[in-house]
Amino acid sequence: MTRVLVVDDDRQLLRALRINLSVRGYEVITAATGARALAAAAEQPPDVVILDLGLPDISGIDVLAGLRGWMSAPVIVLSARTDSADKVGALDAGADDYMTKPFGMDELLARLRAAVRRAAVATGADNPVVETKSFIVDLSAKKVIKNGAEVHLTPTEWGMLEMLVRNRGKLVEREELLREIWGPKYARETHYLRVFLAQLRRKLEDDPSHPNHLLTEAGMGYRFEA
Repeated sequence: MTRVLVVDDDRQLLRALRINLSVRGYEVITAATGARALAAAAEQPPDVVILDLGLPDISGIDVLAGLRGWMSAPVIVLSARTDSADKVGALDAGADDYMTKPFGMDELLARLRAAVRRAAVATGADNPVVETKSFIVDLSAKKVIKNGAEVHLTPTEWGMLEMLVRNRGKLVEREELLREIWGPKYARETHYLRVFLAQLRRKLEDDPSHPNHLLTEAGMGYRFEA
C-alpha cells in the first residue's frame, strides 16, 4: 500500500485529503506542523509527501530541506502561493511538483499517481534486468525472455507484470493494481486481475498451477518473487 504523508495546517483540508486518499487505497499520515511532519516521516517513511509551504512553526521550504537530507520520495507542494518565485524556490529545494490552491481533487490524484510511477521507475533504474529461474524481465527494454526467446505480452499484461516486478518482494494490493493499470473507475473489478494473472502464469511460469514467481496473497493482492 502506498503511504502518503499530508502536511497542512488547515485541519479541514487535512481531513478531506485523508478521506479522499484513504477510500482510494492509500495509507494516509497527516501532520499540521513542520516539526510533526519531520517526526512522522522519520517514524513511518512515506512513499509520497503532499506539503503546504505556509506552516505555523517552520516554513515548508525548511521541511522540504529536512526531508531531502535523507529521503528521496517524491514531494508534491500544495500551496496558496502563486508567485513564480515561490514555485521556483520549492522546485529548487527538491520538490517534484507544485500545485496551487484551490485545486481539483482529480488533478491532485492524477499528479499523485504520476509521482508514484516516476518513483517506481527511478527505484528500478539501477537494475533494470530481473532474472528468475524461469524467465528474464528487462524493464528498460520492456521485454520478457523465456528459454532464449522473447515472450509476446499484451500492453495490459506488461503493465501488470511491470508493476509487480518494480515492487518485487512486496505485496501489491488488488485495488492499487487496478487503479494504476485500468484507472480509478475499475478499482473494484478484481476479476480482471485473475484473468490477466492467469494469462501471465501460462506464458511465464514453468508450472502455471504451482507458480514460483507470480504469487497470490489471498484476499489482499499479488507479489512477485524473483
